[in-house]
Amino acid sequence: MDLNIEEKSKRLNEILESYGSVAVAFSGGVDSTFLLQSAVLALGEANVLAVTARSASFPERELNEAAAFCAERGIKHETVDSEELDIDGFSENPLNRCYLCKSELFSKIWELAKAEGASYVLEGSNSDDEGDYRPGMQAVAEQGVESPLRKAGLAKEEIRELSMRLGLPTWDKQSFACLSSRFVYGETISVDKLAMVDKAEQILLDEGFRFVRVRIHGEENFIARIEVLPEEIGRLAQEDLRAKIDKAFRALGFSYVAVDLGGYRTGSMNEGIKK
Repeated sequence: MDLNIEEKSKRLNEILESYGSVAVAFSGGVDSTFLLQSAVLALGEANVLAVTARSASFPERELNEAAAFCAERGIKHETVDSEELDIDGFSENPLNRCYLCKSELFSKIWELAKAEGASYVLEGSNSDDEGDYRPGMQAVAEQGVESPLRKAGLAKEEIRELSMRLGLPTWDKQSFACLSSRFVYGETISVDKLAMVDKAEQILLDEGFRFVRVRIHGEENFIARIEVLPEEIGRLAQEDLRAKIDKAFRALGFSYVAVDLGGYRTGSMNEGIKK
């Protein structure tokens, strides 16, 4: 029998209470923020450690927001250096890129967790993640990392609803994935190209677009494929803004700037994968 949102919330609390003490992989996104706050409510601040990875594929603004969230609430927060580009094979952007990254990251989080006396490591995937290509989940399984939101059967929109009830600032935040997810599989990831994508997305955010992706295509003559909400695509075509964004993107190193008429969506680089 399907559970309603209240029953799932109760189930989540029971799951979290069973852990005793935890280290939470905390990106500052919708899911991990809700998971972290829920863990604090279930276990108390003394039994919860938030851990955020610092890397070229994680924007500084996200790291700062994660740190500020923990500081405001008195949650113990640690960062780990997890430079994916140093992982053998990662920069070639293979189909299992996310697995390579998560394997290293969870290993480092486990080291911190054990040092702090935490019994479990938690990550924030939800029930909606089961329908997409998620090679990182193999690393979750291999390293014994717990996924309490998925265990409780909570979907993204339910997490947003519960986040709003808790007064969390992330309840309507765009879903975040590391900047490496903006690259076509098989095309090289580099620090310079990651910076281009990061700065391009910041330009759109500064113009008031709240849900954005800038996908990068090509090894030379780079193409920026912009995704915004379908109802905001028309705004991109307004002459002054269109010219401003085009000029700014070209100054970053993009040779061509295009708009994806399909609009904003997570995981669009997975759409061509044969399953």
